[in-house]
Amino acid sequence: MRLRAVLLDMDGTVFDSHLDWLELRRSMGLRPDGRPILAQLEEASAADRSRCLAILHAAEREGAERGELIPGARALVDALRGHGVACVLVTNNSRESTDTVLARHPLPFDLVMTRDDGAMKPDPEAFLLPLARLGLRPDEAAAVGDTHLDAVAAYGAGLAEILLVGLPEWMRSHIPTDAAYREVADLMQARAILESWIAADALPDG
Repeated sequence: MRLRAVLLDMDGTVFDSHLDWLELRRSMGLRPDGRPILAQLEEASAADRSRCLAILHAAEREGAERGELIPGARALVDALRGHGVACVLVTNNSRESTDTVLARHPLPFDLVMTRDDGAMKPDPEAFLLPLARLGLRPDEAAAVGDTHLDAVAAYGAGLAEILLVGLPEWMRSHIPTDAAYREVADLMQARAILESWIAADALPDG
């Protein structure tokens, strides 16, 4: 099957916000239970939710304004688009912080989806919606991320390939045991794997 789209996460995958998400959770009084911060906050009191959202939004703003692209990000997107592969940014960040990042580092994504535009990972709809907008099937797409949220969403959506960059040890237990994914050292290795798929598809049959 031809590779026609790659769905990339933002923070920790193509962009380094320099945010310590575990420490951010601790400052909110939240433990890392595998769910996104916003999902955890649904169970908080109104006062705690308001306080924690203020912390989250301030951290996201600071990260977007001070962070930097991860090495290999621009080369990966440029290479994929050069092969005619659509590149989609799918992030649980806000539209505001995502727009700030892309204004500072204008990567040529074909589509950008944030938590303000639809479902959040690990919901498979976070990947299925942009694919539907592009008129593509899950088996024509790959995901590149750095957390269990990316893996669970991609697995649930039925994507053909899941690549995880620098997956933290504690997140492995939150990925279904039957979910096939590959851990890669960096975006250069991710690019090599994806270009190998593209090259194999270009070979004549037989």
